Amino acid sequence: MSTGLRDAAKRGLDIVLSLAVLPVVVPVLAVAALWIKLDSPGPVLYRQERVGRHGRLFRIHKLRTMRVHDDRGSQLTQAGDARITRAGRWLRRRRVDELPQLWDVLKGDMSLVGPRPEVPRYMACYPEEARRRILSVRPGITERAALELRDEDRLLASAADPERVYIEQILPLKQRYALDYVAHHSLWSDLRILWATLGVLWHG
Repeated sequence: MSTGLRDAAKRGLDIVLSLAVLPVVVPVLAVAALWIKLDSPGPVLYRQERVGRHGRLFRIHKLRTMRVHDDRGSQLTQAGDARITRAGRWLRRRRVDELPQLWDVLKGDMSLVGPRPEVPRYMACYPEEARRRILSVRPGITERAALELRDEDRLLASAADPERVYIEQILPLKQRYALDYVAHHSLWSDLRILWATLGVLWHG
């Protein structure tokens, strides 16, 4: 399959699956939004600038899991982070906070599967050629690295210098997974990652 056809098929899969799950996702988002409002003052949604395909910046959408103004410190979140609300802890553990990114998928800023989008600060840590290749595809809601490194927040919490650990240990792993995805991704591999993601969510 040519690159153009593969991209069109992947985009079609994103749209079809995103629309298909909306009837289930919308009620979940409604309940989560009510819980967020009751748990702490502030908006329901949180937006943050990330680096998208071909280096274009966009604002990713998430359910707010931190207290208002407490998200202005470190861009890394650790296990036991005092900034996270009671509702936010559960939403993060079940990845429910990522559901608004279906809107980013429908807009075309993201894909269901692809390298997780980084903030500009950390994307700049990648070597130029690796960055170019990673940004040749749309960033995704889920990916193999997100499944394999789902205890990342605990690793950072145990580190004396979390940012150094993230840059020197975690980012190289994410880069390896991302480059492997770019080189070998297909509709079948995307479906397998989506299925594995559902398994992780189901078991918490």
